[in-house]
Amino acid sequence: MFTYHTFFAEKLSKEKIEKLVMTALWGLSVIFCMSFPATYGPGYQLDLEIIPLLLGTLYSGIRNGIFLAAVAIVYRLLYFGVDIGLYVTILTMLCTVPLFLYCRKPFNQAPREKKLKIAVLLSLYFSIAGFSMFCLLLGFSLVYLRILIIHTSFIVVFIWFFTILNEYIRTISQMRLEIQELGKLQVMRDITSVFAHEIRNPMQVSRGFLQLLNDPDLSDKKKRYIELSIEELDRADEIISDLLIFAKPSNNRMNRIDIGAELNRVLNITKAYSISLNVEMKYHISNDCWAYANPQKLRQCLINILKNAIESMPNGGYVWVTCIRTGDGNIEIIIQDEGIGMSKEQVDRLGTPFYSLKENGTGLGMMVSYQIIRSFKGQIKVTSEKEEGTAFCILLPIVR
Repeated sequence: MFTYHTFFAEKLSKEKIEKLVMTALWGLSVIFCMSFPATYGPGYQLDLEIIPLLLGTLYSGIRNGIFLAAVAIVYRLLYFGVDIGLYVTILTMLCTVPLFLYCRKPFNQAPREKKLKIAVLLSLYFSIAGFSMFCLLLGFSLVYLRILIIHTSFIVVFIWFFTILNEYIRTISQMRLEIQELGKLQVMRDITSVFAHEIRNPMQVSRGFLQLLNDPDLSDKKKRYIELSIEELDRADEIISDLLIFAKPSNNRMNRIDIGAELNRVLNITKAYSISLNVEMKYHISNDCWAYANPQKLRQCLINILKNAIESMPNGGYVWVTCIRTGDGNIEIIIQDEGIGMSKEQVDRLGTPFYSLKENGTGLGMMVSYQIIRSFKGQIKVTSEKEEGTAFCILLPIVR
């Protein structure tokens, strides 16, 4: 964990290389744990291979989990030979690794406290499964039970400790990246504010003269050229307006509003657009979801995200929208599609200046959306997988 976060986390730009490095480090951890076991009693050897195996599976993905299980089995065969321990390991892996793989996605989407519970419960399950397989092959004895208690105690404590440690390290790394990004954004805002005003003035003059040139006696062809020019100038003006919102966020007063009611209004606004693209929206909106926000800005943000979800499915599909109160004092809005999805690198760049996945997009809509949610003291979390879809999770503090 320390090696990865210290030397690789901020330097690896490609997702495949990042996963390869993580897999290699977790694999080495499994081998080291198995190479230096603790001896208990007359020849009983206990190792902590479950810690890198479990955490590596939960944090790094399905392929990594299968690879680590294979490493544990093959290394035990080569290092210890064919014995009862090998059979116990194989049977235990068959019973536990599929559950680890199944829990990977909810684990990564859960808050820190829930991650701790999932990791500890999975480690308990692994210990009990291993003990059951051992007793199945060798029979039950009080000595085996004593070994189980000792082994399980160590595993649970270390899994709890290393999960907390990893979460804190990841949080610190993320905070450092956000601080660096804020510095870049501040420079962008200063430059954008100056240039937006300077560009808008000559544009308005050009638009005025084009309107004056639009004489009724002109040919239809020339009239069409003038209309197209005015439309493009108006489009450029909208882009500049978005830039100014990003550069100098408005200090509009925020009110206590019903988030569910605003979300219903947004769904009605985008309904016709979704139908035109053969996309059906399914939703579940709870009552009593109140937060401090600017309703106009919130609608702008939700419309941007909903339109992106709809447009990510060129062949049609479903968009699921939920709004619920969470147990940790937040309102959770989830907008999930089954579209083309994004890679980890693309997800990390969402909301940064002028980054867009659309052919003619500017990226300003998503950039402004992130800015709006931050102004409400909320946050946006994005999970996505290629060809499987994307889920936007917006968290806003609850107002009682």
